[in-house]
Amino acid sequence: MSQVESPIKIKVDTQYLEQQSDVADNKYLFSYTITIINLGDNKVTLKDRHWIISNADGEQNEVKGPGVVGETPTIAPNTAYQYTSGTVMETPVGFMQGFYGMENHKGERFLATIPPFRLAVPGIFQ
Repeated sequence: MSQVESPIKIKVDTQYLEQQSDVADNKYLFSYTITIINLGDNKVTLKDRHWIISNADGEQNEVKGPGVVGETPTIAPNTAYQYTSGTVMETPVGFMQGFYGMENHKGERFLATIPPFRLAVPGIFQ
């Protein structure tokens, strides 16, 4: 992986999906909407993702794979790509973080860090 500086800014919005969750069975569903903003002067392509998902019990799950939601989007300069996905947690609170493997217009690879974000049932303060 070359030492290319990332021109990417990432914003995250989360939502607890109460209607699809089953608290009695310790299944808490959350959706998250990711906005990937290209602040650079050239197009970039999202090639793969690496997530680390942690629950309140300290258990971690890693998810790796090509693209996001079945796509490997190319993001033009000063534009954004947005998608929504979801995860199931066994606790009412958890965290996600990771990175996207990106490629610039020269074919150079770099990482765009996804800062940690909290998934929590409303009113939970763990």
